[in-house]
Amino acid sequence: MVSLPLEKANVIVEEALKVGRENNMLPLTVSVLDSGGHLLSFQREDGSGILRGDIASGKAWGALGMGISSRTIRDRGKDRLAFQNAIAIASKGRLIPVPGGVLICNHDVQVLGSVGISGDTSERDEYCAIKAIKSAGLVPSPEEEDPNWQS
Repeated sequence: MVSLPLEKANVIVEEALKVGRENNMLPLTVSVLDSGGHLLSFQREDGSGILRGDIASGKAWGALGMGISSRTIRDRGKDRLAFQNAIAIASKGRLIPVPGGVLICNHDVQVLGSVGISGDTSERDEYCAIKAIKSAGLVPSPEEEDPNWQS
């Protein structure tokens, strides 16, 4: 199993926080997991609520567990209440199905881990994750942010 090096995980966290500051976002919390779902790097900005760590990790864990971004999990589950309930039970409530959980891939599209961000709107959280992964020289999935991320 290929996994994300700690050095790259730390770059992703730092870059995500930098993107948040450059875009005047609310205080962010960033959680990076390796390909086995273990916490690799984590930071919570001053002023970020105490639940933000669990939310960020839940977004990352859900993306990794389902093999798709948390935005895609949300979109696929919109009209499928039974599916939403099933994944909530299967994940023991750990999965957070809103944007902000992004897969981290290498250029061979192998999943190395995931990042979850919480603190601003879900679309803005996801924007920071995508930009940070690209800044680390890796490939995010999804590769492009929601076109309405600034709304």
